[in-house]
Amino acid sequence: MTRTTVDHPDLLPRIAAGEQGVADELLERYGGLVWALARRALLSSADVEDAVQDIFVELWRVADRFDPSVASEATFVAMITRRRLIDRQRKSARRPRFVDHEAIERSSRFSMQRERATEDDVQTALNALEACSQPQQDVLRLSLLEGMPQEKIARVLDMPLGTVKTHSRRGLMRLRDALMGDTSTESEAAS
Repeated sequence: MTRTTVDHPDLLPRIAAGEQGVADELLERYGGLVWALARRALLSSADVEDAVQDIFVELWRVADRFDPSVASEATFVAMITRRRLIDRQRKSARRPRFVDHEAIERSSRFSMQRERATEDDVQTALNALEACSQPQQDVLRLSLLEGMPQEKIARVLDMPLGTVKTHSRRGLMRLRDALMGDTSTESEAAS
């Protein structure tokens, strides 16, 4: 069962209900996670920026599909992000590639500050991941980096599905809190 605190209520139901101003909160809360996953999956900064924008538009579009009894909001965001990135990679693999070196240089100069912030977020997330228990690390790596569903993770790691879900939820809470600079749940998430 998903636990929502007063400080961090789920945002997707509010978006689905048409509440104004929630998109900025969603971007602030999950921007680091989405950027980190996109940077890991895509080569160019321009592709990352386009992908992140597309992912947040998709999150807005499918906000009504979020069910907190099935998965946490962070897991839902990571799942949508992973799906959009896989779609983008498949699409780019089908089209011929050309390199516009001037555009890459312009994009690099323009987004250098954002990349530094993203690198900091990635390093913070990696540090938080390393601070998780080994089972949480294993589950999160298979889930977020390999895109493996929880049922398959349970088989691969020879763990009960409920244990996989618990490790996933607690590990994602720890990553979220690290990215938001909140250390109050770290001791709980490490267990």
